[in-house]
Amino acid sequence: MAETRVVVTGMGVISPVGLDVATMWQNLVAGQSGIRPITLFDPSDLEVRFAGEAHGFDPLNYLSAKEARRTDRFTHFAVAAFEQALAQSGLAVNECNADQVGAIVGAGIGGISTYTQALDVLREKGPRHVNPFLLTTISSDVPAVQIALRSGARGPSLGISSTCATGADAIGQACNLIRLGQARAMFAGGFEAGILLISLAALQRMRALSRRNDDPAAASRPFDAGRDGFVVSEGGALLLLEELEFALARGADPLAEVAGYAATSDAVHVTAPDPQGWASAHCITLALQRAGVTPEQVSYVNAHGTGTLLGDPAETQAIKLALGEHAYRVPVSATKSMTGHLMGGSGALEAVISIQALRSGLIPPTVNLDQPDPACDLDYVPHRVRRAALEVVLSNSFGFGGHNAALVFRAFRPDSAV
Repeated sequence: MAETRVVVTGMGVISPVGLDVATMWQNLVAGQSGIRPITLFDPSDLEVRFAGEAHGFDPLNYLSAKEARRTDRFTHFAVAAFEQALAQSGLAVNECNADQVGAIVGAGIGGISTYTQALDVLREKGPRHVNPFLLTTISSDVPAVQIALRSGARGPSLGISSTCATGADAIGQACNLIRLGQARAMFAGGFEAGILLISLAALQRMRALSRRNDDPAAASRPFDAGRDGFVVSEGGALLLLEELEFALARGADPLAEVAGYAATSDAVHVTAPDPQGWASAHCITLALQRAGVTPEQVSYVNAHGTGTLLGDPAETQAIKLALGEHAYRVPVSATKSMTGHLMGGSGALEAVISIQALRSGLIPPTVNLDQPDPACDLDYVPHRVRRAALEVVLSNSFGFGGHNAALVFRAFRPDSAV
């Protein structure tokens, strides 16, 4: 029996480089950075005073004022992306299919803004003034709940968290549910709204962040010898995944096929990656095997590429281990050089970027790659977009705690074999 094929039929994005898929993609291929000085709060007490904000985002374009007050910013992003993905897909959730439609949406840290505000209220005014909706606002499952409420979907509804691999894992696990026959369509993705004093204070104490306050747009420098850490960003993406037969039966236009997914754990350190890259390489290999794809068939790699001192060489090593000699021939780019690191939202955003690359034949560049690190010696598509015929794209997502996730996307061909 042939394995169930899963396709993407709708996508939505909120990001520092655009508040929809089209704008985001236009800016990425133009090499435009979304990293700027922080405006969401006064960062003057911090050593790091820049980030990738979702510039111009207004939740009232998608929610009522009452709904916006009762949900956190990361959920605002999710609702906005959901509306975009639903509109593109043309899916109508009704009594005939509601039990077959679900959602897996995650976040690395969830509603931390609402939580910290509630702590201030508790300390200043006492327990009687704490918001009764607090717990249903801060949980990582709230975006999935909101999607179910807004769409009427009665299938599986889950929150998921695997730090910086969250968005990719949500997509992969949603595909698994479809392949297991537990759903026929799933909304999947990840979001983060962590540009806060507490978050940046903790990350700068870890020495994880770039400190290029004098030139924020040049701060995110994946694979460059002068890199000094990642840039915190906010936003995320949502994809509608469907069983192929379900999608075609309703006349949907598949954007791409999700061919493979795998997840592994380094089991080495709470923050640092395994410098040998063994588990992340194994993750890539498993994803390719499950997709029925050889390393030589990979035509582009969207790297995790955060710009950290340890992470970039470890990922380079993992790509070499998994792809062998082909690693030196395949183009690899790190779009976090422009978007910054959306943490729990990154894997989902980069899934959308991978699909856009497949559909357009354009590989977005790694900007700020002025002096490649000798330990990072692959083709990272520096500075400018590149045209290429793309059939198979690999998207890597690696997170604190040793989380590894790899997604393989394939150009949709109605008659292609699994």
